Amino acid sequence: MIQLDQPPSDFVGGVPRYAAEFWTSKQRQACSLHEVSYRACFKPQLPRFFIERLTQPGDVVYDPFSGRGTTAIEAALLGRRAVANDANPLSAMLAAPRLRPPAPDALRARLSAIPRDFDFGRGEGSPRPDLSMFYHPQTLAELNALRQYLRHRTSAGHEDDLDRWIRMVATNRLTGHSKGFFSVYTLPPNQAVSADSQRKINARLGQTPPYRDTSAIILQKTRQLLRGLSAGQMDNLAGAAMSARFFTGPAAITPQIADGSVALTVTSPPFLDIVQYAKDNWLRCWFNGIDPDAVSITMSRTVADWSAAMLDVLRELHRITRGGGWVAFEVGETRKASVMLDEVIAPLGVAAGFTPRMVLVNTQAFTKTSNIWGVKNNAAGTNTNRVVLFEKT
Repeated sequence: MIQLDQPPSDFVGGVPRYAAEFWTSKQRQACSLHEVSYRACFKPQLPRFFIERLTQPGDVVYDPFSGRGTTAIEAALLGRRAVANDANPLSAMLAAPRLRPPAPDALRARLSAIPRDFDFGRGEGSPRPDLSMFYHPQTLAELNALRQYLRHRTSAGHEDDLDRWIRMVATNRLTGHSKGFFSVYTLPPNQAVSADSQRKINARLGQTPPYRDTSAIILQKTRQLLRGLSAGQMDNLAGAAMSARFFTGPAAITPQIADGSVALTVTSPPFLDIVQYAKDNWLRCWFNGIDPDAVSITMSRTVADWSAAMLDVLRELHRITRGGGWVAFEVGETRKASVMLDEVIAPLGVAAGFTPRMVLVNTQAFTKTSNIWGVKNNAAGTNTNRVVLFEKT
């Protein structure tokens, strides 16, 4: 059980709620391996707080809404066994390769062996849709060649750890706001604006896409991801990679995970309202050959719908959690802080069979992401981590 040296600020249905800065709100204070852009991801310090206090090395740590894989990567770095699930197929593509970092020389040799140009007249190689508003013609040629190379390696059954690492980094570098991305200047870096929106950005800024060396950018981002990794962390990653499992599917239906096998779940589900998956992820899906319309991402417009979906997830978590195990369920306040989702999720956990032990509200003075989106901190959107901690008794 987590021990806190402060009195609760108030209670949620008899459950003590504590408010403080339990983990830092500063940017880039965790392991560099986490620096993969993804919409609405929490900081690595959040899962670390619970993993360090509620598990031992070798325990299974799980996240049913894995996103970019923050919980899984942090669990692996700490010597735990990682299990992750997400409805988005991009999630496993971005998370699993980071458990097997490449040797830089091997990565450089592989990249040099991949064709850097492609005959656009050859059927499936023709880029669709038109991406000229994002990329210089030669950059687009390199991207399309890389895309076809990865597709061929996968279909032929030859894809290996180096290929999966290259796919992960390239997917992460498709669009962004600096020379470290393949595209001309655009925002945000974790999803692509529409082609029309990018044309308007180009016109407003008077910019045309410059050439970006895709191999050089992949190598540069790899160095950034691997900087500062200790020998101990590398050993932990290698150990975790042997048993790690990454699933793609609904969080409420995970028959691949055995009853009572999970020591700790740390997760953050989709909050209220609609995320337009196809609109947000169309370019990443294009690069990876995914039909975005075939991806079923469940979002809820009302609290009642959200509660029904979360109850199903909590019941599944109760099945797979071991006796004495834990679930740290991170939610937030939404709609300009008018809906406190910790107060909604606590009784749902009880209905699923858990015992709520505490609510932690991690307050923060500044979030870079919220400002990028034009949301002033503590004024709108989700500005605090609100974590309900459940125990399976």
